[in-house]
Amino acid sequence: MNAIVKSMIANLHVKPDEASELVDEVLYGMTVQIIEDIDESWVRIQTAYRYEGYCQKANLLVDKTKTDTWRQEANHFINQSFADVLQQPLIQSAKMTTLVKGSIICSLAMEEIDPEWAAVQFVSGETGYVRRQWLQEKISVNSLPEQQLRENVVQTALSYLAAPYRWGGKSPLGIDCSGLCSMAYMLNGVLIYRDAKIVDGFPIKQIAVELLQKGDLIYFPDHIALYIGDDHYVHSSLGGNEVNINSLNELHPLYREDLATTITAVGSLF
Repeated sequence: MNAIVKSMIANLHVKPDEASELVDEVLYGMTVQIIEDIDESWVRIQTAYRYEGYCQKANLLVDKTKTDTWRQEANHFINQSFADVLQQPLIQSAKMTTLVKGSIICSLAMEEIDPEWAAVQFVSGETGYVRRQWLQEKISVNSLPEQQLRENVVQTALSYLAAPYRWGGKSPLGIDCSGLCSMAYMLNGVLIYRDAKIVDGFPIKQIAVELLQKGDLIYFPDHIALYIGDDHYVHSSLGGNEVNINSLNELHPLYREDLATTITAVGSLF
């Protein structure tokens, strides 16, 4: 059975228990497949990027037909860290909900409204309004040339700078190392593995360290970072408490010896 996330963020746990480890977050409007019905409160799900965990049913709209339609019609995502969706296209209007960066929404064509605003449809079918500049067209499959994609992935990752570190997190409210890297690629139409390792069946392949280019991934023991060029990388670091930039150059003030000397692999989409 297929379902759509209807909460701002749906937590994905290692067990059907709120107190168990958070392994991922699935954002509003993302679709999932229910692979096991656990009890009246919990289901085991698989995300579109083939990650599995336990989610509370209250976070989901379970309906195959609506999910299939949503996949076809939900054509934009939120590109702002946080975006309030309002009842009317007026800044004074009441808030219906807040969505985080990466949330998927259906944009509606309404020519009569102020061009600064966009009408959007919720999973529930309700209509709200959001600043048009906070919407970006969803990229289902990347079609950009290599260098443009590399640059876009880097810029997407950098847009999360200063977001706090959160184990299992995947939004500006809190994000972990692999959450940052996977979102940087996902928002550009490429689904990579959610955790800090290279896995067969996903598009990232190991390359020689000397071939490292902007947009490639650097793997460390239980950690991952995205290379942004000039010996620098961006990552969500527990040691740094947030998404920040460090250097592989031992002469640079942002150098972190604990990471620069423990690289286990470099991965690339190309």
